[in-house]
Amino acid sequence: MSKLLNGKTVLITGGTTGIGLATAARFDAEGARVVVTGRNPETLAAARDTLPDGVEVWASDASDPKAIEALFARIRDELGGLDVLFLNAGIARFAPLLELPLSQFDDQFSVNVRGPWLALRHASSVLRDGASVFVNASTLHSKGLPGSSAYSATKAALRSLVRTAAAELAPRGIRVNAISPGPIETPIYRKLGLPSEAVDAFASDVRSQVPLQRFGRPEEIASAALFLASDLSSYVTGVDLPVDGGMGQV
Repeated sequence: MSKLLNGKTVLITGGTTGIGLATAARFDAEGARVVVTGRNPETLAAARDTLPDGVEVWASDASDPKAIEALFARIRDELGGLDVLFLNAGIARFAPLLELPLSQFDDQFSVNVRGPWLALRHASSVLRDGASVFVNASTLHSKGLPGSSAYSATKAALRSLVRTAAAELAPRGIRVNAISPGPIETPIYRKLGLPSEAVDAFASDVRSQVPLQRFGRPEEIASAALFLASDLSSYVTGVDLPVDGGMGQV
């Protein structure tokens, strides 16, 4: 059976845990040459131990302009170009609007918005004509979940960036899309900056809003990512693909 990504070269930012990790494994199984990035030494080491031998794990900070520029220079020098770019790196810090520290607001916009914007600028010279680019947005960009003011705003900004980038890169046949996950079983929920009890209560409240009454699995997002990465989506650009158990749709 033919593999959907045979001969494709793929970069996944934030690929050492959760959705990025599951997507890297799936893309490797589909025949791609895959590079994942991350900035945490512990998760970088864990990813090297977990992912198939063919997946390359590189240290790179998705919020650092110089690191982003260096990353795509390395892509050009070592890989020659990219067929698929998944801008997956992101952080979440939840707190009521009146309580969220300004530093956490700035951190989220730095990683979740400025990082992908810079990545697209530097990637343009290494993306091959006909390439597929997609970002990890969130179903929250179209909802008003209490405590998510900054995070949701970053994801709304990403959704807008996808539209503009899709228009600008269309002459080269490059497709730009978004995946908007709902609540997914990933480590991000333990990084919200909330006490454990608050995280559990938050997760229970979110689950109650999902028509399918469960959190999704990273592998389910990886399946959607495979669709956008492959020629199965050859006539799809500028869209937001919700994979959210119906949370934002019903």
